[in-house]
Amino acid sequence: MPTLCRPAVAVPEHTISLRETLALARALHADHEQLPLVLRLIKNTRVNQRHLVQTIEETLRHPGFEVRNLVYVREAKARLPAVIKKALAHAQLAVDQIDAIVFVSCTGFTMPSLIAWMINELGFRSDTRQLPIAQLGCAAGGAAINRAHDFCLAYPGANVLIVACEFCSLCYQPTDLSVGNLLSNGLFGDAVAAAVVRGVGGTGIHLTGNGTRLVLGTEDWISYVVKATGFHFRLDKRVPGTMEQLAPELRSVAGQYGWDAEALDFYIIHAGGPRILDDLSHFLGVAPEMFAYSRATLTEYGNVASVVVLDAARRMFEAGAVREGARGIVAGFGPGITAEITLGKWTSPVSMPLTTTTTHTEEIVS
Repeated sequence: MPTLCRPAVAVPEHTISLRETLALARALHADHEQLPLVLRLIKNTRVNQRHLVQTIEETLRHPGFEVRNLVYVREAKARLPAVIKKALAHAQLAVDQIDAIVFVSCTGFTMPSLIAWMINELGFRSDTRQLPIAQLGCAAGGAAINRAHDFCLAYPGANVLIVACEFCSLCYQPTDLSVGNLLSNGLFGDAVAAAVVRGVGGTGIHLTGNGTRLVLGTEDWISYVVKATGFHFRLDKRVPGTMEQLAPELRSVAGQYGWDAEALDFYIIHAGGPRILDDLSHFLGVAPEMFAYSRATLTEYGNVASVVVLDAARRMFEAGAVREGARGIVAGFGPGITAEITLGKWTSPVSMPLTTTTTHTEEIVS
């Protein structure tokens, strides 16, 4: 069975605190008729600090969509190599042992995807399979794990690199004064991450099964409106309440493998906001402290979109408190509204091979 190895995560050097965010909101939107509501919503996020790829002064300026996308590309190329190198080291693999790359991002756009750049510049094989995912938003972290899992099942012995790149601050829209957009200005942060799913060997989450669920009739609840100024985030006020609908779906996926979703040992959940975790705790019947890693990501980094589940997983790895054979769930939620759900058991082999079995490419050629 494939294993999700320890993720590597990096955040930019520029930061903004909750206090600074609230002060900015008061200064920039003093005449907004719903300012008290906006301030209350931002406070309720419990996001103490966020990281930004630019200074706050640069972030608040909008030089145009083209310039912002150039910043996205520049910062991605500057920051991704280090986390990729670290993730490969965690998995004890070299670049030429990677058979596929899943790249997820919803805060900038390139064609070809940045996977082509990685292959050209970072030494991956030219026959590395490419799977870029751009439109699953925050759910894409879970989707990346699931698609890597699927690939390893289809090609036994293959290794898949997952890369997530989210610079949410580049989607700041100074003229968009909707409550949902103003809330997002105090909720989202920037981060990059990478992780390897090994087809054979590895310490981490032994992937057991996965599933995707869509909440019907909610496709416009989380969305982008694409304008000349770039991506305008839209967040319906009903989104936090979707856990009542999604908790049964987590039970359903777990039940397919004979697991009880209410009685697992760890939960790596996308923390879109504190109510998501509070409601899931209630509707799933799980103690709030079981979401400690996800809450820590939200508190220290904010909502970093597809990076959230990878960072929460990193925190669990680094805590070192998971016992052998512990069962858990990884779940990312995003536009659609889509839930990407993964089941896995903790495994820590005594030794890890430094080479993999025959790659899928060799199998196809033969």
